[in-house]
Amino acid sequence: MLRSLTSNIGHNLISTGVSRATLPRLAAGIPIASFNRYQSSKTGGVNSPSSSTPYSKAKAFHRQLPFVPTLQPSAEEAVNNILYNTPPKSNAPETRHILNCLVRNEPGVLSRVSGVLAARGFNIDSLVVAKTEVPDLSRMTIIFKGQNTPIEQARRQLEDVVPVYAVLDYTNTKLVERELLLVKCSILGPEMLHKQLPDSFYEKSHASEHEGEEDESTPSAHLRKTFSHLRALTELARLFDGKVVDVSSDSVIIELCAKPSRLNSFMKLLKPFGILEASRTGAMAMPRSPVLDHYEPQQEHFIEEDGDVDATMLPPG
Repeated sequence: MLRSLTSNIGHNLISTGVSRATLPRLAAGIPIASFNRYQSSKTGGVNSPSSSTPYSKAKAFHRQLPFVPTLQPSAEEAVNNILYNTPPKSNAPETRHILNCLVRNEPGVLSRVSGVLAARGFNIDSLVVAKTEVPDLSRMTIIFKGQNTPIEQARRQLEDVVPVYAVLDYTNTKLVERELLLVKCSILGPEMLHKQLPDSFYEKSHASEHEGEEDESTPSAHLRKTFSHLRALTELARLFDGKVVDVSSDSVIIELCAKPSRLNSFMKLLKPFGILEASRTGAMAMPRSPVLDHYEPQQEHFIEEDGDVDATMLPPG
C-alpha cells in the first residue's frame, strides 16, 4: 500500500516538473501521517480493517467469563439475614421535652393530639390545655420523655394535624415553669394514718398491729400533739411559699405553686406526716424574655480609647 501511494505521489510530482532524481529525498521527508490522511481520503474517511479493529469486533473477541449460578436461600436463611442486618435500637438517653401546641378551640383536638403521641409510644407525663385571651385559640403544654429524633418526627406530625396552628419545642429554652399542687395531710400523726386510710396505703396486716393498742394519754396531750403536727406542716408550707387553705380536726389541705422539681421535693417531706390524697394540675411553661441593655455600647461600633493602635492598620503616609 505504501509503495502504491509513493508511486501516485511521484507521478503527481513529475507532472508538476519535479525531476526523478529528487523523488527519494522528497519521499523521505513526507511524514507517515500524510500517507494515512491520503489513504483515508481515498477510502471515503473509513478506516480499513488492516489499519484498526472496530470496537464491536474487539468486544466479540473479548473473553466472556462463564455465568456462575447462585444458590437460592431458604426462608429461614432469608429471615436470619434480615434480622442480622437490622440496625440495633438506639442507646441514646431519654431527655425531658416540653412541647407547646397552639390549637384551635374546638371539640376533638385533644384526642387527636394525644392519639399521635400514643401511636409513637410516648408516655405523657403532663398535659395541660386551656383557652387563651383569643376566643378561638387554646394553648396546650405537653411534657414527656424520649429521644430527640422520634420527638422531632412527632412534632412535625403534630403540625400536620388540621386544628393545630403551630408546635413549639421549649426543650432547650429558658422557661418559667409552674405547676399547682393541692395535698391533704394528716395531723394526727403517722401512727393514726391506718385508721384514716385502712384500704389505700396500709395493708390489713399492718393495720392489725395497731388494733390492740390504745392511747392512754389524756385528751389534752392528744390535742397538743395534733396542733404540734399542724404547726410543723404550716411552717413547712411557709418555707416552700405555700399556704394552708383548709384545716379540719384530723387533716389539713396545703396549696403550693412552684416548678415540678420543687413540688416533688415538697411531697417527699410530707410523706412522714401521712399524705391522704394529692392532686397536681400539670406544668405550664412560657419562655423568658431576653434582657437588653440599651445603654451598653454595641460591639461592632465600640472602640477602646486607651487601647494600642496597630501600625499595620494605619493608612500609608
